[in-house]
Amino acid sequence: MPRDPRIANRLLRRVRDFAQVDGNGKITGDVARHALSKLEVDAEGLDPMDRRLLRAVIEKFDGGPVGVENLAIAVSEELDTVTDVVEPFLIQAGFLARTPRGRTATPKAYAHLGLKAPRRDLDLL
Repeated sequence: MPRDPRIANRLLRRVRDFAQVDGNGKITGDVARHALSKLEVDAEGLDPMDRRLLRAVIEKFDGGPVGVENLAIAVSEELDTVTDVVEPFLIQAGFLARTPRGRTATPKAYAHLGLKAPRRDLDLL
């Protein structure tokens, strides 16, 4: 579930490359799964940047709330990239919530990363 057509097209090109190099040029389910695994895109569509941002919210900011500027600094990413590319996907997919006080990790984010959500986070959402 890529967040942007440009990202979907980039991933499709990489999967096609894997199919040409490792297979017979055909994109099959197995080829796509292998390619996405090598690209570290998980079954939920999260890539390393997505997971890094969620881990920052959870580990550096105790699950939030955290302002997007501080979050961008924490993951060493441009503010525009966080607000325009990463954050909308994570919100739409239910991993991140935007509150008046800042961004918070949802119970789904904790579960996806194999972490236990603190009781207070469950009460906030």
